[in-house]
Amino acid sequence: MKTDPPRPRGRPRGFDRDAALDRALPVFRRQGYEGASVADLTAAMGITTPSLYSAFGSKERLYHEVLDRYRADPQRAAPWAMAAATAREAIQLILEGSARDFSDPAQPPGCMISTAVLTCAPENRPAAAALASMRGNTVARLRSRFARALEDGELPPGTDPDELARFYGAIIQGLSVQALDGATHEDLLKIVRRAMTAWPGPSGPANPAA
Repeated sequence: MKTDPPRPRGRPRGFDRDAALDRALPVFRRQGYEGASVADLTAAMGITTPSLYSAFGSKERLYHEVLDRYRADPQRAAPWAMAAATAREAIQLILEGSARDFSDPAQPPGCMISTAVLTCAPENRPAAAALASMRGNTVARLRSRFARALEDGELPPGTDPDELARFYGAIIQGLSVQALDGATHEDLLKIVRRAMTAWPGPSGPANPAA
């Protein structure tokens, strides 16, 4: 009696980890952590379930590697915008870059971090906690940049760096929600322009067209 050859286990020959992560990224971005099943991921990545677990250990560890790859994308504004000459320029670059990224028609809408895993089943709380920590780190980086701007005299005395950081952090999250609900790039830029009028200055809010 003829039998089928044993199913190969482990990583497939010629496994390209970066390519696998690139294929998994849009699945997580489009369907979310809970919505992306192992079957969805293996189909997109072109590997078997045993290969996924052999290469990444678990769906959660795969998700973390995908998030690291997403955050390291040089096309995203946040990593380099903080180096702008002024804090106002930095936050404007971050918001404009977010508006562009979240509404890019070539990618699933929204942000993988800003609005990811906000609520979840108990078994997925570790992934939710990791995302919450990333969002907290973003606010912390903004707070630090705004505190330096206050020391340098760019912001008027009495400005609260934490309040400003949380405000603009909320704007970033709101841009993601709007994009997920179908807002266009121009729709999101309107929000950015309005948000920039809240920038504190010696003579009132900044000019939204600046």
